[in-house]
Amino acid sequence: MGLHRAAHPHIGKNAPTAIVVGGGVSGLLAARELAAAGVRVTLLEQKDHLGGAVGAHEVGGLLLDSGAESYATRSPIVSELVKELGLGEHIVTPNPHGSWLYLPFGARKTPNTGIMGIPGNLDDKTLLGVLGRAGLRRAKLDKTLPASVGAKAKTLGELVRARMGNKVLKNLVAPVVSGVYSAHPDQLDADATIPGLREGLKKHKSLAAASAALRSQAPAGSQVASLSGGLNQLSEKLVEDLYTKCARIIAGFDVIAIDRDSVTGEWFVIQRHTVDGEIQATLRADYLVLATDGPTTARLLGSHIKTSLPTLEPGPEVALVTLVVEQPALNAHPRGTGMLVSEEVTNVRAKALTHVSAKWPWVAEAVGKDKHVVRLSYGRGGENASISDVALADEQLITLALHDAAKLLDVPITAHELLDADVVRWSNVLPRTAPGHRDKVKTFRELTAQLETVCVVGTWAAGSGLVSTVRDTREQVEQFLKRNTPQADGAKSGEEAAG
Repeated sequence: MGLHRAAHPHIGKNAPTAIVVGGGVSGLLAARELAAAGVRVTLLEQKDHLGGAVGAHEVGGLLLDSGAESYATRSPIVSELVKELGLGEHIVTPNPHGSWLYLPFGARKTPNTGIMGIPGNLDDKTLLGVLGRAGLRRAKLDKTLPASVGAKAKTLGELVRARMGNKVLKNLVAPVVSGVYSAHPDQLDADATIPGLREGLKKHKSLAAASAALRSQAPAGSQVASLSGGLNQLSEKLVEDLYTKCARIIAGFDVIAIDRDSVTGEWFVIQRHTVDGEIQATLRADYLVLATDGPTTARLLGSHIKTSLPTLEPGPEVALVTLVVEQPALNAHPRGTGMLVSEEVTNVRAKALTHVSAKWPWVAEAVGKDKHVVRLSYGRGGENASISDVALADEQLITLALHDAAKLLDVPITAHELLDADVVRWSNVLPRTAPGHRDKVKTFRELTAQLETVCVVGTWAAGSGLVSTVRDTREQVEQFLKRNTPQADGAKSGEEAAG
């Protein structure tokens, strides 16, 4: 049944037990925090690999990140975790080549003074080429508009449009935000997408100043960081650390339902057998931690809560196509470290391109002379976006990626230059942060708190990005342990969570 490790004999027989459902970063970290507190942990993962979107794949003989490849440095929380896991010496920042935008009228360098495409300095000379004179004049009204303008906006798109105008929204914010969230800013809750932006507007009296203030929270230098050898090492180290902390890990375990003993209060997980389709209750524990996507969490908990849980929409599907090519013309990194693509562009279907070997020195060294790694992202989501790209077969996506890469980089890239390629598909790894999402999460957690021994974590609740996920997971588990820490003479004699 996949990975398995028995609990460490030094954990007391009377220690409370916990089942963690979900083996992404949030689940791994929650299990780590529980195990460190003396809880006997069993972690269950439906798939045959751990780490979720922070994983690895092999392309062209290289072990590369299959999902997330960096984390924001505006908070030290991820770097602190990396150092705790003994990976501090591997922290690296990207090459300072900058990124580009691909707009209907061509490629332009991305202004780098703000956050999520919102310019932090409206006097930046690069803005003129992106916005045009009329668009720049409109954007600069942000300096003189009352702070009340846009203050009640529900979506990020509404806020940016009110403060800086439609050009900033279409040519700057939408390409960046769509590249990160696979959704248009008009579909995203302003507070959930960029926490602190609204408060910054109130404090600094302009959206540009608020954006600059948020950007300044990162240490000097790059706004992101990663690990030499790949961010996937974070997941690997979390797994290794769990083993040293006595955890038991089972992959390939499909939890289709949960139940609770009405007398003891213990939780049971019900597993689907992948061979014959039969079900049976196989594991039980005192505590239950759900680190799955939002809709799955709601489905598993729904029958145990009297009040209806808020409706949670599934996240968008995304396909990442990695190309390893031999093309000396890319040695000059003609589009910096990558490009974000406007949804109004008609000759390219990708929403983003990362020139991986131009961005990360360790990749350039590993891939070799005149060879390059390029990764393209597909799947914008939303009712106005094409849904056919992600549905394409791998071979078709690779062909499309070769075409798009050549257009975006303005360099010939054909099957002749292609050395290897791989397609990775992700579903529900990005949170849906529609207007009112944060209120839904708050209500959801208030209702699940009634169950006392249940903890709910995950990107869908925390927000996008490792910073949000790590912070939220640690906060939630800490609060959970405070509510449920047993007294020395009050711990159950409960059996270890076992089959």
